[in-house]
Amino acid sequence: MSITHTFGLRVRHFRKSKGISQEELADICGLHRTYIGSVERGERNITLKNAELIAQALDEPLAAFFLGTDNEH
Repeated sequence: MSITHTFGLRVRHFRKSKGISQEELADICGLHRTYIGSVERGERNITLKNAELIAQALDEPLAAFFLGTDNEH
């Protein structure tokens, strides 16, 4: 699994566990909803700056987004 795919799965996992939509996450981060969707699908090789924005918006340490688990789909 690629790092972009792992990161995207973790974004989706944390976002859903907090009960917020892609649009809400995008608003909190100051990013576009379609950008968040493409991150979650592992289609984007995002910058560390945007990765940090997403992690902060989800109140999770950035390192947690790179430690995927096999049961997150």
